[in-house]
Amino acid sequence: MSRHDVTPYPDIEDPTGVPGPRSTGDTVATADTPPAPAGALRLSPRARTAALTLLCFAVCLGIAFQQWTALQLGGFDLGIFDQGVRGYAHFGLPVSSLKSFHHEFPADFSLLGDHFSPVIALMAPLYWLWDDPRSLLIGQALCFAAGVPLIRRVAARCFADAEPRTARRAADLAALAYGLGWPLLVASRGGFHEVAFAVPLTLLMLERGTARRYGTAALAGLLLCCTKEDLGLAVGAYGLVLILRGRRDGDPGRRRQAVRWGLGLLLGGPLASALAIGLLIPAMGGAPGYYWNYQSLGTDGGDALGHVLRNPTVLVSTLVDAPLKPLLLLWIFGTLFALPLRSATVLCAVPLLAERVLSSNPNHWSIARHYDAFLWPILLVAAVEVLGRRHTSGRTLRLGVAAAAVTVAAALPLGAADLFVPAYWQPKPSEAALLRGAERIPDGASVEADNQAAPRLSARTDVVLVDEKPRGREYVLIRSDKRAFPFRTDREQAARIELLLAHGYRQVWSEDGVVLLHREGSEPVPGEHVPGPGSTPYQDEVPSDVGHNLFRG
Repeated sequence: MSRHDVTPYPDIEDPTGVPGPRSTGDTVATADTPPAPAGALRLSPRARTAALTLLCFAVCLGIAFQQWTALQLGGFDLGIFDQGVRGYAHFGLPVSSLKSFHHEFPADFSLLGDHFSPVIALMAPLYWLWDDPRSLLIGQALCFAAGVPLIRRVAARCFADAEPRTARRAADLAALAYGLGWPLLVASRGGFHEVAFAVPLTLLMLERGTARRYGTAALAGLLLCCTKEDLGLAVGAYGLVLILRGRRDGDPGRRRQAVRWGLGLLLGGPLASALAIGLLIPAMGGAPGYYWNYQSLGTDGGDALGHVLRNPTVLVSTLVDAPLKPLLLLWIFGTLFALPLRSATVLCAVPLLAERVLSSNPNHWSIARHYDAFLWPILLVAAVEVLGRRHTSGRTLRLGVAAAAVTVAAALPLGAADLFVPAYWQPKPSEAALLRGAERIPDGASVEADNQAAPRLSARTDVVLVDEKPRGREYVLIRSDKRAFPFRTDREQAARIELLLAHGYRQVWSEDGVVLLHREGSEPVPGEHVPGPGSTPYQDEVPSDVGHNLFRG
């Protein structure tokens, strides 16, 4: 029997080939099946999967809860998602006053008009059990942990014809690198985002593709399109991967099936993104082109495409117009020793990476935010595929072990090590004062709150962000001597306090630079503004110190 009879793709060295399962069905020949030698203590496959899954969940949740207890999670973005998911939990739209007030969206605006992410409604049942923003942190940790069994299945297929000991270690190392990898830990430090669903759904799509369960892979792709509007581009790229690989399949029936499903994803993914961006987001109150951050390429998508076609070199110049952009690429691929670049699966990461390195928004260039978690399943699966088809090479396997070690080691300074420092579980004096000030605000009150205090109020008050425009709320919780988002300087915050005290507000409490004001008069505050139907949405101006450090946002 030839190798082409037992694997879906030829064992070749170019990027379009990767070994697959030894069977044509969903059963895989894993390295976990042989019995352990007499007297040896070895966990069963299920026990190892459960242990690694629990480890991933515990670390991700621990990091998120540490950030919560230290008051490092803000209204942007945890408070926004808390308000939105609470809307779903009450069978309504995901409306967020934190987002709409600060960015001047109209009154009928919902988060579906910001990013098209209806899949986050799946978090609503958690609020029926515990109506608290921390439910989202638990939910995200569960979603991340759900990827552990999937990456183990991918590794099992890629190493299906390896020696049992090698295959078993590959599955364990892949799961360990995934669950303790720095992208997931950095995302956990940032609170909750749509990436919670993107990670396991991307893994599910890739894993089902390797199993030739294309219908389930397509369903995962559809859910990805409902996770964030740009993920349809990654789905389309995976369709291209299936076509490239399917054309090399020695079985005509399997080849036609792979090409047919691949073509569907290749066309359907980008179409779903275009539909979400062009129609669905504006229909939900979003502003067309709101997140267009590619001014160096053109004023909009069509203009940018024309510009690139006329002058392709503009892409190269845009890729290197800021030092952090090549450093970002070097870090992402270098920590995996460039292994993903030898697998066609890496094509799925191209549109997501291009969005960041071509962007003129410096927030997209560092690794200090959750954006790398979108890439993590793709990069890790690609690396495992490369190692799997060259598992007989000792040098390649050593590279795999080194990549896993570097990935886990990089996670230590990016969040894991902080878990063991007691001081990092405690808020600093200013943040602790914010918490005490928030506790003084009665339930049901209307509040303008400091960004870090907003998640502590979103469950029981009508809270918006205290920003550059007074909103006329009953209470204002603000810092006077420490700059807080979105103010540019602490002097602006001190000036706001003086303005409010001169126009109907009274200071009812103050401690460690934190001031709580209560409105007791009816006179209007100069500059007071509430967004209405004619409001024009805007984006925050990025501070000048952002975009100069790869490891700090």
